[in-house]
Amino acid sequence: MMTKVGFLPEETSSFVGRRAELARLETALTTRRMTTLIGPGGVGKTRLAVRAARAAADRYPDGAWWADLSPLYDDALLLPTVSDAVGLADHTLRMPVEALCEWLSDKNLLLVLDSAEHLRGPCSHLLAELITTSPGLTVLVTSRQPLGTRGEHVVRIQPLPVDGAPDALQLFEDRLRAGDPRAGLDAPGDRAAAADICRRLEGIPLAIELAAAGIGRHTVAQLATRIGTRFDAPVDAEDLTASRLDLLADDSLWPRRHRTLRTTIGWSHELCTPLERLLWARLTLLRTDFDEEVAREVCTGGPLTPHEVDRALQGLVAQSVVQRDGTRYRMLDTLREYGRMWLKELGEERAAADRHARSFLGLARRAHEGWTGPDQITWYHTIADTHLDLCAALDHLLAHDVAGAQEMAGRVGFFWACCGHLSEARGYAQRALDAGPVEGPHRTRLQWVLGVAALLQGDFATAEKYGALCTAIALYDHDDEGMLGATYLSGLTQLMNGEPAAALEAAERVLRMTETAPSDGASPEPRTTAADTSEAAGGSDADFDSDPAPVESAHRLRCRLITVFALTALGRLTESGRAAATLRRSCELGGEYWTRSYADYQLALIALLQGRPEDSATHARAMLAGKHRLRDSFGIALGLDILAAAIAAQGAGAQAARVYGTGHAYWRMVGHPQRGTPELGAVRETCEIQARAAVGDAAYQRAFERGQADNAEVGLAAALHSGLQL
Repeated sequence: MMTKVGFLPEETSSFVGRRAELARLETALTTRRMTTLIGPGGVGKTRLAVRAARAAADRYPDGAWWADLSPLYDDALLLPTVSDAVGLADHTLRMPVEALCEWLSDKNLLLVLDSAEHLRGPCSHLLAELITTSPGLTVLVTSRQPLGTRGEHVVRIQPLPVDGAPDALQLFEDRLRAGDPRAGLDAPGDRAAAADICRRLEGIPLAIELAAAGIGRHTVAQLATRIGTRFDAPVDAEDLTASRLDLLADDSLWPRRHRTLRTTIGWSHELCTPLERLLWARLTLLRTDFDEEVAREVCTGGPLTPHEVDRALQGLVAQSVVQRDGTRYRMLDTLREYGRMWLKELGEERAAADRHARSFLGLARRAHEGWTGPDQITWYHTIADTHLDLCAALDHLLAHDVAGAQEMAGRVGFFWACCGHLSEARGYAQRALDAGPVEGPHRTRLQWVLGVAALLQGDFATAEKYGALCTAIALYDHDDEGMLGATYLSGLTQLMNGEPAAALEAAERVLRMTETAPSDGASPEPRTTAADTSEAAGGSDADFDSDPAPVESAHRLRCRLITVFALTALGRLTESGRAAATLRRSCELGGEYWTRSYADYQLALIALLQGRPEDSATHARAMLAGKHRLRDSFGIALGLDILAAAIAAQGAGAQAARVYGTGHAYWRMVGHPQRGTPELGAVRETCEIQARAAVGDAAYQRAFERGQADNAEVGLAAALHSGLQL
């Protein structure tokens, strides 16, 4: 049975042959800590690694995890990529490698690093540390050359056999039928011609797939003739220029095959129209999957009009140069490399990088503007999924357009902080500030990003410093967005430092300062402040109902959240509950999930403190559902703690223990093994005592360990199920 733990790419086409290699890999993964599959690009290392990892996955209690290194253009992105792959979103100030080593130290899992050849040195050093500190870790790597790591077991991958075995021909026929179910090798001479193609291509799977994609424009016999003519021609000296396409796995055993792969890709390139070739070259700037809109933004120019980009893209799909998955597209690393070579030959590298950077700066602007609207979660995921392209665009802008880099780093910083990319958020914001003078809202945003990232990493002194700077600059610039953001940052810092009264006073003052009448002439939005509500003990959620406010900006909603946190911390629970309920409805009006989920968290905490654990559990599950949609591991950890406390208060000790265990796993994931924030300390301690008393220490410990050992997604799903049974 396939494990439910981990992530491995889906296999979207048939897998042919490789029985002997799979058997060798099964033995290697059982007996070796680190195995590297080597061979030239296009020989099938990635497909073989996917198949081998899938077959072995159930042997690893903590799952099989995949990291694609091919899009990485900088070794600085190696650690974040591997950390993301194994589910670590560290929020601390520790060195990233230290956090990763600790995260993996007690896990029994399989880690697959695909396409490591361009990062051989950094990968070797990283894996040496991980293998030394993580006794339960097994590593499978694909590379065009060995990494040279101590203890590395190398498995060389050869092409498919072409004489005496049907594998290569079977692959050709499978891909032929995948492109056109009516196609086949039934015409006289077709099977012999196809076999000749496979021999000419020396069994290299990528070459065979590219050849099969050419059927439709040519018959099988025509392709065989064309390939034969090309391959029999003398090799030009320029074809041997150094690149990763020319790295040979073993000169003595394989003197011509990588040249053949290069020649095959060149042949496929020749079959493309001029505009398809140009698009192929320009698409190589994209590091992540893309859609048609992004392709048009990045590649339009000169003869490639937006319409021609669409046509050429479909042509590249038809020839298997670009792979389509629904509305998304991707390019194999080997083909991207060939296209980048042509981009350089065309002298278009700088122009293409400029278009790429402009496109992703535009994406950052749209995401920032769309944060309050109903597409908030879509934008959140888009920023997370395009992380490598955003980093590449920022690096280019820092070198060639400092003002653009400063704007972009400020606009994506909040997303990155909430997605767990704290180091990148803080690092790029600092680099942007250091790159040159910046004024107005862009400066305020950059300083705000620095402060929020520092706060989430527990660096309160830095957070306090940048909160004060943001406030001063926003006041000088008369920048309402900046003032609201600065107050949110300063307020959170004050709350973490035990100063809720100061946080409340500042938030209410700034909310009054920035209040404006709606442009349609309606009355100004109602405020919920300490002066507007009466103090009363007890009460149900119905007591918190009031008319919802008009749609507000995300910046204002976050600032209102500070008043809710502060009122709760001051013990003014009824006021806080009313403010939280009103805030939640304001968020619903605008489709805002991030602040809304924290309003749910406060409602859960308030209900628990008022002795209403059933209501508390309902609000906690609402918070968790929102945080799960946002992929916010920190918020999920916080929500699991409050849910466990609510369950414990209902006397379900074993259920509470399991949820506490899952929460502990999430706290470790974000680098806070102490499980939580100050306001929950006393509550958690009391509820844990209740849970232990209800079921006994032994049963509590068993349930806790089960929750801790569960896959995080499985444990969260169980916690969200209100009828959880153990």
